[in-house]
Amino acid sequence: MRIEKLIQEHNVEIKWIHFPLHPDTPEGGRSLEDLFAGRGMDVDAMKEQMRVRMEAEGLPYGNRTMTYNSRLAQELGLWADTQPGGDAIHDALFKAYFVDARDIGDADVLLDVARSTGLDEDAARDVIENRTFEQQVDEHWAKSRQYGITGVPTFVAGGRGVAGAQPYEALVELVRLAREGD
Repeated sequence: MRIEKLIQEHNVEIKWIHFPLHPDTPEGGRSLEDLFAGRGMDVDAMKEQMRVRMEAEGLPYGNRTMTYNSRLAQELGLWADTQPGGDAIHDALFKAYFVDARDIGDADVLLDVARSTGLDEDAARDVIENRTFEQQVDEHWAKSRQYGITGVPTFVAGGRGVAGAQPYEALVELVRLAREGD
């Protein structure tokens, strides 16, 4: 994958900044048909484009029909980043959502994902129930608005950003410009 290659070849550190892609998604989720209704989009064609993009990255992609509110998953992800080995949760959440079509807004699903990555389930439950990372996610959302982010993924370095599934060379150029301070 591009990110792992970038880390290895250019010694960069990746820091996740969470973004509210569909923050108004209700509990229990929303069908993709409903989400894109009235936008003139063919949901099946959109899913096929996403599958092709994921395949090009070597990533699996399932046939999901729903979108789910990711707010609690983002809070759990920020907490996981503070735990040894916690970065594994990001890939596990990706798989749960994009491959297995699981509701990552559901606390039980999140606890299962946390457990599957070796994180302490009781500590994860505390994060979810007490919303101990709520303020930090609010700060991330504010930062994403400050950067002008409107979609994912967006890569930012040195005050510059590139959006979308950019080719590896575009990410290398972003790192180069950030290091040069141009």
